[in-house]
Amino acid sequence: MTRSGSKGKEARVRWRSFVAVGDSFTEGMNDAYPDGTYRGWADLVATRLAVEAGPEFGYANLAIRGRLFPNVVAEQVPAALAMRPDLISFAAGGNDVLRRNFDANTLVERFDGVIGELRATGADVLIFRFADVMARLPGQRLVAPRVTLLNRMVGETAERHGAMLVDLYADDEFLNPVLWSADRLHLSPAGHRRVAAHVLSALGLAPDEQWLVVPPRPAPTPWLAARGADLRWAGQHLAPWIKRRMTGRSSGDTVTAKRPVLTPFTD
Repeated sequence: MTRSGSKGKEARVRWRSFVAVGDSFTEGMNDAYPDGTYRGWADLVATRLAVEAGPEFGYANLAIRGRLFPNVVAEQVPAALAMRPDLISFAAGGNDVLRRNFDANTLVERFDGVIGELRATGADVLIFRFADVMARLPGQRLVAPRVTLLNRMVGETAERHGAMLVDLYADDEFLNPVLWSADRLHLSPAGHRRVAAHVLSALGLAPDEQWLVVPPRPAPTPWLAARGADLRWAGQHLAPWIKRRMTGRSSGDTVTAKRPVLTPFTD
């Protein structure tokens, strides 16, 4: 990895390899390519880094939807370490805070250990404070304090280990429902573009200005229409999620990583 630049100017940064680790957030749901596969913020960032680095740049995306923190650590982190990349993104724990058996103390301890292990390789590591998704979801009283804890832990870990912090929670534009898909949990294409812009900024690279353009927030929905939309959402998205929890299944049970090997990347 080579770096040069001066304060006040865009950093000239060159990473030869990037490995993305995590769950649906990093896999790219629900930002689809024309063939129906998912793109997402990590692919957008890789596209820019490939331009910076040239044909030697390699990219792997190990993220799989529905993965809990222990699964990400057990399955993806060893693979990422084996690739010895210059840059690693790690985003996990969002699925865990939605579970009744969430153990905050264990997650905090393991998160710190994982980031320390990734940084010990000499790689730059990106970690995330999650945007406020709970404003549109049930269970705020239970889950919101967990998200607050997770976000605080991420900030402390970034400072302790010298990781790069991408603070999505501080961006109030993520309160705009246009940045979220119909399931109210995953980012829309516009949301992924905005995340990619934040990541590139954290890396010292100027993002595409269009990625930061957010459409106006929709007008408030009349109460009766809003309740009807809530019922449709519950039937289409909440009920299947509850069924999977009750049967011990995950949306990612039959899914494999979209880019499991560090290979040259062209969008």
